Amino acid sequence: MKRMTGKNFDVMMGDFLIHVQEASLDIDDQSTVAKTKGIPDGQLDGEVGASGSITVNTQNFKKIVEVAKSAGAWRAIEPFDMNFTGNSGSEELSVLAHDCQLRIASLIDIDSSGGEAHTHTLDYDVTGPDFVHIDGVPYLRPDEIRDLT
Repeated sequence: MKRMTGKNFDVMMGDFLIHVQEASLDIDDQSTVAKTKGIPDGQLDGEVGASGSITVNTQNFKKIVEVAKSAGAWRAIEPFDMNFTGNSGSEELSVLAHDCQLRIASLIDIDSSGGEAHTHTLDYDVTGPDFVHIDGVPYLRPDEIRDLT
C-alpha cells in the first residue's frame, strides 16, 4: 500500500493551482470541560480559529503577486478558499479551509551560498463561518454557524 506524502498533495488557492514547498493548517479549538465542584460535568463549547502558512518558490510566488496586482494591493486580495487534496493511489485526503486571508510572513530570506531555491512564506487565517471541512465533513456543527452563513 502506497502511503501519502507531501508530494501527493495539490493546493488550490481560489481558482488556481499553486505548488508549495511546505504547507500547514492548524485548528485552535478552545472547547473545555465543564466542572461542578471541581468534578467534570459536561462540555463547554469554546472559540475556534484556524490558521496556517504556505511556503512557495519564486515562480509560484509570482502567481500570487499577479493576484495582488489585479486586486490593487496585497491587503486588497479578497478571501479565498484553500483546498488541500492528497491522493497516493491508495489513500486520499481533502481539507478545505474557507475564506482565507493572506499575510506575508517571510518575503526575503537570502542565502548567498546558493544550492536551494529561494522561497517566500505566506501566513493565512481562516475567516469564513464555514471554517474547515475534512473529507467533506465540517469541523463545526450546523447549529454553531446557523445565523452566520
